[in-house]
This record gives sequence, C-alpha cells and structure tokens, in this order.
Amino acid sequence: MTLQGTSLIGQQAVSGDRAEIRATNPATGEALEPVYRGGSQAEVERACELAEAAFDAYRETTLEERATFLETIASEIEAIGDELTQRGMAETGLPQARLEGERGRT
Repeated sequence: MTLQGTSLIGQQAVSGDRAEIRATNPATGEALEPVYRGGSQAEVERACELAEAAFDAYRETTLEERATFLETIASEIEAIGDELTQRGMAETGLPQARLEGERGRT
C-alpha cells in the first residue's frame, strides 16, 4: 500500500490545488506523509458527476452482482493487510486489535 497524496476521480489520480490536508498521529503529534491537497470546485463537481453516473449503472445490477462487488472490495481491503492496520493506528490512535477487528468485519 503506497499512499500517493492524490485523490482518485474516475480512474485518474488527481492532485488538488487547495490547502494542504495532512494526517496527524494523535499519540505523538507527528505529521504523517504524504500531504494531500484539497480538491477544486471543478474536481468536486466531476467526482459528483461520476458518482451519479455510476449509481445509474449500479442500480441496474442484480443482487448477486452487488454482493460479488462488495465481496471483492472486502477481499481487497483484507489483502492490504498489516499495512492498513499500521496506518490506521498512526492516524487514529486506535489499538491494533480494534483495527484488525474492524478490517475483519468489512
């Protein structure tokens, strides 16, 4: 899992041009990398347009297709593994066992 400091809008990695957004470790006060930049009005509108268009297609899927889609997302989250847990701990201060439980429930 490599964080890039970009947002995904559609299938494109986008670097915003607004103020910096940075995660902070609540236990240490350490600023975490990478830095993200807030999205512009146009980027937010584009993301909303794409989400609306995706919903139209998604609502036409069968319940089985939706279940497969959600199971695939859960599998990908599980596949990230310990890296996701470690980042979650750094960003939230929550204990490892709690975050592993949350990931497992996904």
